[in-house]
Amino acid sequence: MKKAVEHRLEQLIFSSRWLMAPFYLGLIVSLALLLVKFVQELIHILPNILALKDTEVILAVLTLVDLSLAGNLLLMVIFAGYENFVSKIDTGDSEDRPEWMGKVDFSGLKLKLVASIVAISGIHLLKTFMNVHQVNKEDLGWQVGIHMAFVVSGVLLAYMDKLAHAAKDH
Repeated sequence: MKKAVEHRLEQLIFSSRWLMAPFYLGLIVSLALLLVKFVQELIHILPNILALKDTEVILAVLTLVDLSLAGNLLLMVIFAGYENFVSKIDTGDSEDRPEWMGKVDFSGLKLKLVASIVAISGIHLLKTFMNVHQVNKEDLGWQVGIHMAFVVSGVLLAYMDKLAHAAKDH
């Protein structure tokens, strides 16, 4: 009797991973929303491209790159999160399957997320520097400080990961 109850409880706990599936579906909707914003930005830029100054074109392109990086970040979370916590994604023998899929563990995902956040923050900071004459110096200081906090966090996470790997090797 006790073994049967324990087995049922373990089945329930194991099956509860499927409660995460709606989260990943929501992230797919978020990816579609980013696509809408990307297209909106592109449509906004195209008709005026010849009239824009160089710095305005660079800022517009940086905005598109920023949205693209955010989309990549979402894809990494969707793929790696689903595969690590819910179920393996069966793509058959598709040659389009990203090489990293199925190989990124939670630790690798954390590092990729932090690296993406640092890149997105860096692009935002670069956009600010391109318009530095229009930016409140206090706001600029905050942006640099926040960016550096992301950088330091990323370095510390990578260092902790290195320590954990070294401990496993012993």
